[in-house]
Amino acid sequence: MAKDLKVVLLGYMGSGKSTVGDALAQKLNIPFKDLDGVIQEKEGKTISQLFHEKGELYFRKKEAYYLNQVLDLEASFVLALGGGTPCYANNMADVLQKAGTSIYLKMTLTELVLRLEGQRDTRPLIKGIKEGDLPEFIGKHLFERAPFYQRALHTVNVADKSVEALVEEIASFLV
Repeated sequence: MAKDLKVVLLGYMGSGKSTVGDALAQKLNIPFKDLDGVIQEKEGKTISQLFHEKGELYFRKKEAYYLNQVLDLEASFVLALGGGTPCYANNMADVLQKAGTSIYLKMTLTELVLRLEGQRDTRPLIKGIKEGDLPEFIGKHLFERAPFYQRALHTVNVADKSVEALVEEIASFLV
């Protein structure tokens, strides 16, 4: 395995970045990092609290700062980004410059709605969205974010694949 293997997973919320990332890190025997988790640990507040108390601009500045802190580590890791991370500051350019591999976990609008409709209470971004409005909300986000997500070095379609199959597919890019 290459020295300092840095694998970054990106995609919309609910696409499996944390689940797949953790399993991939275990397979590669390297640490797994979740950017939202890093931010929460360093700031001592949940992402929801940061948004509510300090605002999105503060959060996005801290997100870019901590992203670069992680990317600058001289170590191997698998990193799961927040769904919006690639779309702000120079975050996607930083990922492409500093990480060896970036992978977009792609799901269709229908798949995302099915996966997220039961998670509205635990996902701050969609907490106040009525069930019938979820497809339009997610569709608008996907349209806005797709150009950033599509800059990843690899795209993996998540549909109907087990975590194990996704890990094997991603691992094949790292050979």
